[in-house]
Amino acid sequence: MTQPPAADALFDDWHETTIRVRYAETDRMGVVYHANYLVWFEIGRTEFCRARGFAYKDMEENEHAFLVVAESYCRYKAPAQYDDELIIRTHITELRRRSVRFGYEVIRAADGLIIAEGETGHVVTDPTGRVISMPESYRLALSSPPLAAGPTQD
Repeated sequence: MTQPPAADALFDDWHETTIRVRYAETDRMGVVYHANYLVWFEIGRTEFCRARGFAYKDMEENEHAFLVVAESYCRYKAPAQYDDELIIRTHITELRRRSVRFGYEVIRAADGLIIAEGETGHVVTDPTGRVISMPESYRLALSSPPLAAGPTQD
């Protein structure tokens, strides 16, 4: 059986996804509404997984295992505005048998400023909501280096 990389290497492995702020994500003053950062975290998380060869949908359909958001946190440091290009940086901060935590940075591409940072904690459940162990193949995929550079979101 293949062993996952050392914990330090795992936690230092960031995945980057680029997005552009859409008009619908802003308020009347052109500033991004705070809840959109959690949506962007999801985009980062999804692309992190895709870069490792799987989609959430695969785990749900093939293993009947779901990554349920148990907690989320976001610290807003500076505003994002309509049409800003943003880099969503995502990495794993903790990987356990029944849970995983992702960390995020949202960076404004124009000046490299970190405008938000956060974390989400997920538990693995079956379709009835009972906590289960993460399927081994997905745990290994999450702890592996990316297969190739992932696509960006515009």
